[in-house]
Amino acid sequence: MMKEKTFEKERAFLSPYAKKSEETKGRAREEEPCEMRTEFQRDRDRIIYSKAFLRLKNKTQVFFAPDGDHYMSRLTHTLDVSQIARSIARCLSLNEDLTEAIALGHDLGHTPFGHIGERVLNSLCPTGFRHSEQSLRVVDKLEKDGKGLNLTFEVRDGIVNHTKSGNPATLEGVVVSLADRIAYINHDIEDAIRAGVISESDLPPSVQVFGKSTSDRIGTAISDIVAESEGKPYVRMSAEKKEALEDLRGFMFEHVYEHANKLIQESAERMLRALYTYFTEAPEELPALYGETAKEDVPRAVCDYLSSMSDRYAIGVFNGLFVPREGVV
Repeated sequence: MMKEKTFEKERAFLSPYAKKSEETKGRAREEEPCEMRTEFQRDRDRIIYSKAFLRLKNKTQVFFAPDGDHYMSRLTHTLDVSQIARSIARCLSLNEDLTEAIALGHDLGHTPFGHIGERVLNSLCPTGFRHSEQSLRVVDKLEKDGKGLNLTFEVRDGIVNHTKSGNPATLEGVVVSLADRIAYINHDIEDAIRAGVISESDLPPSVQVFGKSTSDRIGTAISDIVAESEGKPYVRMSAEKKEALEDLRGFMFEHVYEHANKLIQESAERMLRALYTYFTEAPEELPALYGETAKEDVPRAVCDYLSSMSDRYAIGVFNGLFVPREGVV
């Protein structure tokens, strides 16, 4: 089979610490193998063609409905993470296919309106809401009309553990977690400067160790990880760069994520709270896919529905429920 050539290449050229495709722990439901693609390649393709992936193009990264075409959306962020993660994986001779699949799937469960949406649902749902866990729920239970994508253990593990607090089982998963932070911090800086929320001179002095431009900062971060991790059984940044990245992350949370477009943030929060209340009181109006879950757990079903929405769709549903239409009494 053509796939065997990939296995041979991986055995010959990948790091001893890489997860080889033929070593996968497999899927929850057994399937007939593909003659051409490895299981990680199949996972990547399933994610790309999923409905949840397509919806990312209309989900906010940081700035909702910005004036301009060059702000990050959740989709462009995901592609950015994939590119950075693959660059690191290639330099460290790790499995690029596994890395790419994790990166493309890591934010599938993210809410509309960025982290505002996540914060609102987490405050409302009795069992809490975390986008990493919801991303796993999407690929396990919600895609393909409730059948799920039946992804491999390694991809699922990388998706649910991609946040800073996660503990991925593979080095490829660690790479995606680092790439996610590098991507969102640096390109969110670009967007915040473009929006006039901050200026380059506002950035903390520690950022200078990465360079002055977005390209410099990302390139320096990648080079640092490679230099620190090459030939090692771990993937990490040097202590100096890690501390500087944490300073930058803290700065962004203090000056951008909690303050950008305050009026719009408040409107989005009120909108999601109203939708959550409405559907928890009328779960019979949920689409059929979520109605089955509602029979046992209404708050979770409502979170499934609301987190699946793009920004535009959420606004449309809100308007249809709460905004009077001309000629309708």
